[in-house]
Amino acid sequence: MIRPIVAIFCALVLGAAPLAAAPDDRPSVQAKTEWVGAWGFVVSPPPPGQAAPAPNFSPGGPAIPLATATPPFTPGQPRFLDNPGRLPVDASSAELTNVTMRQLVRVSIAGSAIRLRLSNESGTDLLAIGGVHVGLAGPDGSILPGTDRVVTFAGNPSVNIPGGAPLLSDPVALPVKALDKLAVSIYAPGRLTARNVRTLWQYVAGSPGDTGGAASLPNARLARAPVILSMVEVAPTQPASAIVAFGDSITEGDGSTLNAFRGWPDRLAERLAAQPGKQRWAVVNAAISGNRLLGYGSGPNALARFDRDVLAVPGAKTLILLEGINDIGRSFSPRNPTDPATAQALIASYQQIIARAHAHGIRVIAGLLTPYKGAGYASEQGEAVRQAVNNWIRTSGAFDGMIDFASAVADKADPLKFDPKFNNGDLLHPNDAGYQAMADAIDLRMLTGK
Repeated sequence: MIRPIVAIFCALVLGAAPLAAAPDDRPSVQAKTEWVGAWGFVVSPPPPGQAAPAPNFSPGGPAIPLATATPPFTPGQPRFLDNPGRLPVDASSAELTNVTMRQLVRVSIAGSAIRLRLSNESGTDLLAIGGVHVGLAGPDGSILPGTDRVVTFAGNPSVNIPGGAPLLSDPVALPVKALDKLAVSIYAPGRLTARNVRTLWQYVAGSPGDTGGAASLPNARLARAPVILSMVEVAPTQPASAIVAFGDSITEGDGSTLNAFRGWPDRLAERLAAQPGKQRWAVVNAAISGNRLLGYGSGPNALARFDRDVLAVPGAKTLILLEGINDIGRSFSPRNPTDPATAQALIASYQQIIARAHAHGIRVIAGLLTPYKGAGYASEQGEAVRQAVNNWIRTSGAFDGMIDFASAVADKADPLKFDPKFNNGDLLHPNDAGYQAMADAIDLRMLTGK
């Protein structure tokens, strides 16, 4: 009875793709190969009892030419790196079906091979993947000549991902250097409207069908498309470990230039890549904009997602925790307050994260919550809680280290506010310069032990 059950499972996952031998150019990677997370994006399910919503496309009407999407930041006009004005920005909420999407990522350490982690963890039914390509990225989401690789799954170029599940690809013979940018193209033959709660600006082909092998996607536009790729792992060329950046929008990089890798985890990865020595440190961003420690906020609370988003990162040895400002802001918001999040409750959440990380040999470094005076949900009661939490982080000795993110971006004339030169205009999120200041505030010796 065992063989029929195995056959049914294989048919379920591999779908209609014919069983095929692995391509000759796939690397020979033994089971003992050490894989290390080198890039990440958290895919989140909807709140319990709710169906996944349509993709979170930015509101607006007609497409916005990239040439108009330049600093200073204006809500609704996203800023992209190297925007020559050739590609339109699609702000519509059009449904995506039978489409190829190309996601731009950047690996933080060198490797002899890579593998991809795809996700249907926010879906309840099968997600059909018709084809996946990966290559070194050039301008405007193009693939550099000679670097395109077909990604396979148990030797097959197409696959069905069960609802609620992630799926690892076969190893891909694509050597990478630290800070190499990759273009990952995913062809989804089905309807993507309700497949994913979280979206990301991606290159989307204007022609139907599988066009992932093209150097440049035909009639491409930049659009908020559902995220399917959740991690890139590498087989490191030197001993390597991963640092997981765990938090909310200030860790995800909200307010920075898009597709430019200018959040503080990205800047930290650049600093680490420039360090000498044999031991290398990757950085994986495991943040969710709007996330909270205690309640649902654009994704499960930090304690609920900790195992999947931290412990499951291959090679994770250090965690940088910056979370809690949304709990404080939402709790005491002048417009729509929720149940108050006390300093004691937030501290108890930190203690849980510390205990669970230490049980797996992961060090925990805490970041001080950044200023938010004048932000949309700021209040005097909330500020008192922020001060109490930051004081506990400084003095308790509970963490393995501390980063003073708050002072790094605070206005020297009023430390309760963001320094205007480090803020994107909303008095809550950093801009590119602010994220650089945050990364510069990190003592690398504290992270690496050197």
